[in-house]
Amino acid sequence: MPFAPPRPELILPYAALTQWSGAHRLWQGQAMLNQPHQAFAYAAAAGFRVPVGLGVTLMPFTHPYEAALQAQSVAAATGHPVVAGFGPGAAVLQRSMCGAPYRSPLTASREYITAVRGLLAGESVAQDGAYFTCHGRLLPVPRPPVEVGLGVLRPRMARLAGEVADTAITWLTPAAYLRDTIVPALREGAEAAGREVPRLVSIVPVALAGPDRHPAALALASNIGHLRLPHYVDMLRRSGISTDGSDPAAGAAALVAGRAFLYGEPKALAEELAAFGEAGVDEIVLNVTGVNGTYGGQTALRELETILAEVTS
Repeated sequence: MPFAPPRPELILPYAALTQWSGAHRLWQGQAMLNQPHQAFAYAAAAGFRVPVGLGVTLMPFTHPYEAALQAQSVAAATGHPVVAGFGPGAAVLQRSMCGAPYRSPLTASREYITAVRGLLAGESVAQDGAYFTCHGRLLPVPRPPVEVGLGVLRPRMARLAGEVADTAITWLTPAAYLRDTIVPALREGAEAAGREVPRLVSIVPVALAGPDRHPAALALASNIGHLRLPHYVDMLRRSGISTDGSDPAAGAAALVAGRAFLYGEPKALAEELAAFGEAGVDEIVLNVTGVNGTYGGQTALRELETILAEVTS
C-alpha cells in the first residue's frame, strides 16, 4: 500500500491487484490514519482474500499479547499466511509512548518477538522482561501460519533476527548492503542459535522513469521522514550513501545515486530488482509511495501493474 487508507474501501484496488496479478502478498506498514489489520480484514470480507504482510508495526503502540491476537485474527480472516513484522521505532516515538526511549532496543525487540512467537506457537508464555511482561496463552483457532518478523536495518538487529525471528524485514536497504552486511549477520545469528536462517523480505521504493519526472523529488516524497531519522542515516552511511538528517533533499538525491531508491524503465527496474534476489532476498515488496504522493493513486496503481508485469513475465 503506497498510502494509509483513511477509509477501508481504498485498500480494495490494491487487494484486487494482488489477487489478479503475479504479486504474492499485499503489504502495509504502521499507519496513523488506519489500523492495517482492520483494513486487511475489510478487504477479505469484500472478497479479496490474499496473503498479507505488516512491515512493520511499532512495538511501543501494542502489547505483545494484543499484537499476537491481531496477527492471528488477520490470518483467520484472510485464510492465508500472514507476515507480522514488528520494530522498536525511533527513539522519539519510544519516548512519546513509554516515557523514555528503550535503553536497549535489542533487548526490547528480543523480548517482544520472543513473546509474540511463543503465543502464536500455542505456548504458555511466562516472561518478566525489562520492557515487556507477558503471562498468558492464546486460545487456538483454525488459521494459516503466521510468520513473526523483525524490522532490520543494521548488523546487530540482523543478528538478533537470525536468533529469534521467522523473517527479517528491511526498508531502503541497497542490494549490495544486504548481500555484504545484513545476510551475513542473519546467518551469524541463526548459527549461534542453532536454527535455520530467517527469510529476508526487502521493501524497495521504486518509480518508473518519465520525461516530466525528477527522481530525487520522488525519492524525497517517498522517504522524507526516514531521511531525518538517525538510525536510517547511520544505515545509509554504512551502505556507502552519505546523508545528513538536516538536509533531506540532498539525501534523496543520494538515495537515487546509491540505488536505495530505484528509478528507471520497466526492464531496467526488473534487472535491478533481480539483484536483490541474488543478494539473498526471498521476497521483494514494491513500494510506490513517492509516486502516489506526487501523482496520485491511479498513477501509483498503474505503475505497480507495469512493474509487476515486467518482473513476473
